[in-house]
Amino acid sequence: MSDTPLLDVRNLVVDYQVRGGGFRAVDDVSFTVHKGRTLAVVGESGCGKSTIACAIVRLIKPTSGEILLDGTDIAALPERRLRPLRSRVQMVFQDPYASLDPHLRAQDIVAEPLRLRGVRSVAERRKQAAELIDRVGLPSSALDRRPPEFSGGQRQRIGIARALASSPDLLVCDEATSALDVSVQAQVLALLEDLQRDTGLTCIVISHNLGVVRQISADLVVLRAGKVVESGPTAEVLAAPTQPYTRALRRAALDPATMTGRKPRALVAPREEVPA
Repeated sequence: MSDTPLLDVRNLVVDYQVRGGGFRAVDDVSFTVHKGRTLAVVGESGCGKSTIACAIVRLIKPTSGEILLDGTDIAALPERRLRPLRSRVQMVFQDPYASLDPHLRAQDIVAEPLRLRGVRSVAERRKQAAELIDRVGLPSSALDRRPPEFSGGQRQRIGIARALASSPDLLVCDEATSALDVSVQAQVLALLEDLQRDTGLTCIVISHNLGVVRQISADLVVLRAGKVVESGPTAEVLAAPTQPYTRALRRAALDPATMTGRKPRALVAPREEVPA
């Protein structure tokens, strides 16, 4: 862990052109992500979380503001100068069913970033792809299978392996577990925690799930309608939120009526029935 910011987002603004004029999806957002730490960005659907993720990996170009990666502002770089930096920031996408080419074998999906990194030997790319598949907890038999032959959780593991193939400094996970069953979510989160512990990877987790955020992030940014309404260490913000919106998010997360999947007994049973 380090107190040195790997990523420094300053006054980020992203506008979309829509019928009838412009729409400001992200409005003057600032935060830092320190090396070796995980920062979560949370908020309701449509608040601008995924737009921030796409801006950080430069899938979209911000309207204004700075995105400093180790001091280099990647927000305004032309593609020619941006291309050598793209491998340093990788994304794991929300939908594991749409983010992988269904016609390619898992081995080829993971090996493609290695080719782009300059690994010329086919044998070496296959070797490294096999190591990455093993690192994310899939058997060697997965190498020759195609995405339709995998479950959602297994596909997401392939997506993580593909991202790791670029040897990124920063991994952006855009709702990476939201399409998965609760038990599979836990497995993917445990994998991300293990990878961070073993490699020192820096992460940004985009989520609306405060349970996910509580488990995996050290720092938290709460977003509402494109603006930051609260930020700080995750444990402190969730234990004692200062803003009404954050308190509302926390109440919704603790309301069994809003939950999907198996509900924790502590939230269903009366307090006196919950074992100590």
